[in-house]
Amino acid sequence: MSVTMRDVALLARVSNKTVSNVVNDHPHVHPETRARVQRAIAELGYRPNLSARGLRSGRTGVIGLAVPDLRQTYFAELADAVLAAAERRNLGVIVGQVGVDREHEIAVLANGLRQTDGLLFSPEKLGTEDRGLLDGVEYPLVLLGERIFGGPTDHVTMHNVEAARAAVEHLVGLGRRRIAVLGAHPDHRSGQLRPSDLRVRGYREALAAAGLPEDPRLEREVAPWLPEDGAAATRRLLAEGIEVDAIFTLNDTLAVGALRALGEAGRRVPEDVAVIGFDDITLGRFTLPSLSSIDPGRDEIAETAVAMLVERIAWGAGSGHAPRLHKAAFRVVARESTVGPGASAHPAGTA
Repeated sequence: MSVTMRDVALLARVSNKTVSNVVNDHPHVHPETRARVQRAIAELGYRPNLSARGLRSGRTGVIGLAVPDLRQTYFAELADAVLAAAERRNLGVIVGQVGVDREHEIAVLANGLRQTDGLLFSPEKLGTEDRGLLDGVEYPLVLLGERIFGGPTDHVTMHNVEAARAAVEHLVGLGRRRIAVLGAHPDHRSGQLRPSDLRVRGYREALAAAGLPEDPRLEREVAPWLPEDGAAATRRLLAEGIEVDAIFTLNDTLAVGALRALGEAGRRVPEDVAVIGFDDITLGRFTLPSLSSIDPGRDEIAETAVAMLVERIAWGAGSGHAPRLHKAAFRVVARESTVGPGASAHPAGTA
């Protein structure tokens, strides 16, 4: 016979309502009681009936995640982390790929994803100037990324400027003085809140703090951020004969391409050119040499965003709770591409 909520309640010595509150991740459950119910759920192998629960509550037990492009490894790994965080709460996830089309993003923002109770949304084309669009959103929403600040919704993001600065400080601390950056945005629009602009700002701040001059020839525009683009940008940099002893790429997939191009040119990494990326994707552990990177707190971002969305769903529309902003902690992960052969990954800095 299948295990019921009543079976869990009896084993945990609580009411059916308390079990329901734990299953639905309501915030106001005493930690000791929550732990006792979770142990009972695990012992009995209880699995909530999401369909029946949805009929009773008007909810589906499913949340949405909308990201720009799953070809970008960061977003694929973010989706994996969101799926894990949701599964711990007995929630399903529908993942939508929005692309880089502004009208598509507006449509997703207006309507959410079908058959979901709320949405985690990482826009690419919308910006802070579009935050008025959030006023008409009538479903639980948590924003991810850097594009829209100051709106009426919860927002989970990362320390782009500070983390980029830490990456360059890591290179400076190793004695590097001619540090190129790959991934600047090619449209030159000022006042943007994009990962590229914020990370370039951190790069410049680190150079200034170290007393190193800015050289526009070392700031390379690259879009999109794919391995082939990182390789092409590195080949151009080397072909121009520009002196460089380190490269900071604004994501790890650009760094993978840079490593390829440096190897083709006979440049040793890190002896001749040190390389550090951003995002700490799994692939970076297996490149040769292994890739130093910034861990931007992806798991923390996923866990916090899902928790916030679950709370918004539980509170319901018009709850009056103020919007919250959370920035995840980051760390510099030093591997072979900056600190040499045989290095094991270790945090070189945190915030």
